[in-house]
Amino acid sequence: MLKSFKNPIMSGFFPDPSIVRVEKDYYMVNSTFQYFPSIIISHSKDLVNWEHIGHVITKSEWLDLSRVNDSCGVWAADISYWQGVYYIFYSVITGEKGNTKSENYIVKSKTPEGPYSKPIKIWDGGFDPSHFIDDDGTHYMLINKGAKIIRLNSECTKAESKPVTLWEGSTGLSPEGPHLFKKDGYYYIVLAEGGTGWRHRITSARSKNLYGPYEESPHNPVLMQKDPDAPIQKTGHGKLFSAYDGSWWVVYLCSRPNSDRFCALGRETCLSPVSWTEDGWFIINEGKGPSEKHIAPDTGAQTRKQDYSDDFSADRLGAQWQFVRNPNNDMWSLTERKGFLRIKTAAADTNSRDAQNIILQRETQHRYTAVLKMEFKPEQNNEQAGLICYYGTKNYIKLCLIYEDGAKISLIENRAGDISRVALTGEIKSNVIYLRVETKGKLRRFSHSLDGVAWDMVGEIEDCNFLSDEGIKDDFNFTGTMVGMYANNGGTGRTINADFCKFEVF
Repeated sequence: MLKSFKNPIMSGFFPDPSIVRVEKDYYMVNSTFQYFPSIIISHSKDLVNWEHIGHVITKSEWLDLSRVNDSCGVWAADISYWQGVYYIFYSVITGEKGNTKSENYIVKSKTPEGPYSKPIKIWDGGFDPSHFIDDDGTHYMLINKGAKIIRLNSECTKAESKPVTLWEGSTGLSPEGPHLFKKDGYYYIVLAEGGTGWRHRITSARSKNLYGPYEESPHNPVLMQKDPDAPIQKTGHGKLFSAYDGSWWVVYLCSRPNSDRFCALGRETCLSPVSWTEDGWFIINEGKGPSEKHIAPDTGAQTRKQDYSDDFSADRLGAQWQFVRNPNNDMWSLTERKGFLRIKTAAADTNSRDAQNIILQRETQHRYTAVLKMEFKPEQNNEQAGLICYYGTKNYIKLCLIYEDGAKISLIENRAGDISRVALTGEIKSNVIYLRVETKGKLRRFSHSLDGVAWDMVGEIEDCNFLSDEGIKDDFNFTGTMVGMYANNGGTGRTINADFCKFEVF
């Protein structure tokens, strides 16, 4: 019996997917922007369920994110495989909108989960690099604008040519995310165009010669959402691949807006089937546009789906967790108190790029509940720790145990840089506290408990659309809402422990 699946296959902040198949195993990387460790790697055997197996860049000395703006940092990684080696290319973006700097790097490993080699910079300028190996074994890197190609040396450590434009795209609007593959004597270019908003799309062109000229596909855009009421929107930035059984597929990014057309979850990863016409052009989903449901590929295997709850009993953080920028590893621990994630209070608050050890994971659904159990004993005004729903330094909601002439529960929002208190309880006598957020679309309810059974409402925020791509009102909006925990000393200068022993998502 054929089984169906529902898009997206990677829910939440998993943009710019790149995929490679090695025998019967599939590996995917997604952009992580200002978050660390960088470039999340996931594995699947069935192409529908994915498990996070690590990150590409795990050493802070190899990537300084401390001063990058929100939604800058690591963009559009690409994974490939050649003769026993996994190659990952990526861009690092710094600066302000309209005045950004881009550098393109490569790392390598003999195992998909790493460890990966020290990054080597290949080229300044352009972004969204991808890797192509021709039939003769020559390596190339593609970058935008449009599809530009650079010949590399045999080790992929140095450019041996200047960029040559293969195809400028079909629309002239933000042609980026170039990929190149070869099939049946044709070189096929795949581009993302139209910007990453509502007019995002995938386009293609082909040529018998690597350097062209390229003929535009008569089916362009080969993927674009034209139904404004469809649940899957903003589709683009795709990469084609062949499955083990010979069938063809494409992974691509999408967004799922709520009823107000705000995308709190950011850009996610979808999967759709690819077919080929008699004259050698590819068509995605029979030309029907993005679909929420498809028949699952028959891989004969199944992958365990990622579990996002955590009891912090392991000696290392699960791959679902991310720090905001580079962490201070002296200020957090999984081993100082076994079975607890300990975060030590530091000076910088969550609205600062200097804030360290805010630890988060992706929100994956518009309706979910998260419960956090914490032990914390603040004794001076403004010392605080707790639960945070976080899009960036200017957009978040905190539910925290805070000292304000006594330990109390406070609900604080930062709405596009405007910080205000939503609610404050009376004094709390216990150092052990449960904190809960219940999310239903743009509505979020926050409550606390002393035993995890009886809950007291702290406050409700009816319109949380400021936690979305459309609501942040900043230069870039390329990530998505995250949820997790934090601790800071509120300016007291003290370093005390906030111990987290359970994080449940359901």
